[in-house]
Amino acid sequence: MFNGLADWWDGVELWLAQAWFPVQFVLVMVVVVPLCLAAAWVLDKVVGLFAGRLAPGRDDDSDSSA
Repeated sequence: MFNGLADWWDGVELWLAQAWFPVQFVLVMVVVVPLCLAAAWVLDKVVGLFAGRLAPGRDDDSDSSA
């Protein structure tokens, strides 16, 4: 199973490496940039959840010493 996937990926990689530069650029802009933006958004949300659980934020009213 993995040999078939590796062979397919090798073909895609070879096609992309031999493609004309503007085609490579467009593919990066259409595929890689949205994936990176989505990964950054997910990472921001996960870090925000963990940070919120580890330390209270400035807007928390749980400290009523004021």
